[in-house]
Amino acid sequence: MEYAAEKARLSPPGPDKFCVGAVLANRDTGEILSTGYSIELPGYMEGDSGSTHAEQCCFIKVAQKHGLPAVRAEEHIGDVLPKNTVLYTTMEPCNARLSGNRTCCDRIVALKDKLKTVYVGIREPNTFIVDNDGKKRLEGEGIRFEMVEGARNLCYEVAMTGHEKKSE
Repeated sequence: MEYAAEKARLSPPGPDKFCVGAVLANRDTGEILSTGYSIELPGYMEGDSGSTHAEQCCFIKVAQKHGLPAVRAEEHIGDVLPKNTVLYTTMEPCNARLSGNRTCCDRIVALKDKLKTVYVGIREPNTFIVDNDGKKRLEGEGIRFEMVEGARNLCYEVAMTGHEKKSE
């Protein structure tokens, strides 16, 4: 999770987004298959008028590495992912997007034959979308959702980079 947080720090900060990092790995060997962070890749690569999310960037980069289409990459990379792929993400995958674009939960569910577990640093705050509940969606699809103990403070601090600090 610390490596995913390092990736999140590369995301351009801003008050209208979270800085999120993600790492896609082979659970059996520990090999890192791909990494991503918010707005790492331009949205036009995917025909996405919004900005690329960290998980989405991971999937696009796997597709690129294997010469597969980057558009809706999750529909093409299932054949090249190891059978026991896991995803580490500093924030709960989105289950709704204000832009109306495909959610990270939709993308993960498309890979559920290979991607069986998602490790998460923090739940999504209700800053932009109330009750995102990616956890419920993923678990309902048979994908394990595991909160990483001890990661909350680190992941929250990175996610909120660029947001105005509230006085206590």
